[in-house]
Amino acid sequence: MSMFSPIKIVEVGPRDGLQNEQQVWSTSDRIAFINTLSDCPFHEIEVGSFVSPKWIPQMAETDGVFKAVVQKPGILYSCLVPNEVGLRKAVEAKVKNISIFTAASEIFNQKNINCSIEESFNRFVPIMEAAKIHRLRVRGYVSCVIECPYTGAILPTQVAEVAARLYAMGCEEISLGDTIGKGTPATIHAMVDAVRQVVPVEKLAIHCHDTYGNAIENILVAIEAGVQVVDSAMGGLGGCPYAGSQAKGNVATETVVKTLRLKGYLPDFDMIALERASQFVGGRKTKAHRT
Repeated sequence: MSMFSPIKIVEVGPRDGLQNEQQVWSTSDRIAFINTLSDCPFHEIEVGSFVSPKWIPQMAETDGVFKAVVQKPGILYSCLVPNEVGLRKAVEAKVKNISIFTAASEIFNQKNINCSIEESFNRFVPIMEAAKIHRLRVRGYVSCVIECPYTGAILPTQVAEVAARLYAMGCEEISLGDTIGKGTPATIHAMVDAVRQVVPVEKLAIHCHDTYGNAIENILVAIEAGVQVVDSAMGGLGGCPYAGSQAKGNVATETVVKTLRLKGYLPDFDMIALERASQFVGGRKTKAHRT
C-alpha cells in the first residue's frame, strides 16, 4: 500500500466503548459526546446498540440518542442490531447503517450471545433480507479473530470462513476483532492474509484491543497488508470483559490518529477537534470518578 493511501477511522467509543464501561453515561452526555466526535473527520461513528436495556443498561434509549444527534454530511452514523427486534427499532429510528456480530470461536459465541456460530447466521438471514428492503448498509463484526479466552488460539482459516459467509450474505464491510488483545504482528498478518484470500481487502477493517500494548503495532501490520479501515475508541473506552479486570480497553483513537498522521496516512485530520473530543471523555471520566 502507498504511504499516503487514505485510512478511514471508525469511532466505536459511543457503542463498543460505553457498553463495557461500568459507569452508565446519561443520554444527554452520550448525545453531547457524539456531537463532539462529529467535528472530527471520522468515516463512521457508532452511535449505540439496539439491545435490551435489561442486559446492557449503558445502551438504553439508543433510539432517542440517534434521533437527537446532529448528523454531519460525509459521516456514517451506525447502530448495532442483535436481532429482528433490534432491527425494527433501528428502522423506526431511521438508522441507515447497521452492524451485526458473531465470532470465530464457538464457545465464545455461546457465552457472549447464547448461540452457536451457525445459529447466529440463521438469525442474520431475516436481518439481511430486511436490510435489503430498507436499503441499509450492513457491517459485520467477527470477534476472537486471534484467540478465544476459553479455547486459546483461533486458526486463520476459521476467521476466513466466518468472514466469507458474512460477505456472501451482503455485509459491505467486515471488522476483524482481536477481542482479548492477544494478537501479535505475526498472528495479525497471518489472519488478515487468510481473510483477504476470500474477502476483498478493501472490505475489511481491523479492530484491536490494547490489552498487552500491541494494538498500534498490530494495526500497522494490518494496514501494510492492505486493510484501509481502523476501529478505535476515544480515550480507550471499553474493552472486553473477558480479558481481565485490569486489562486495557479498545485502542485509543487519539493514539491511532497521531500514529497514522506520523506515518502519512491521515495528513488532513483535524487535531484540534480530536483534542476537544478527548477532553470531553477525560472530563466525563473525572466526573464519574468523583460521583
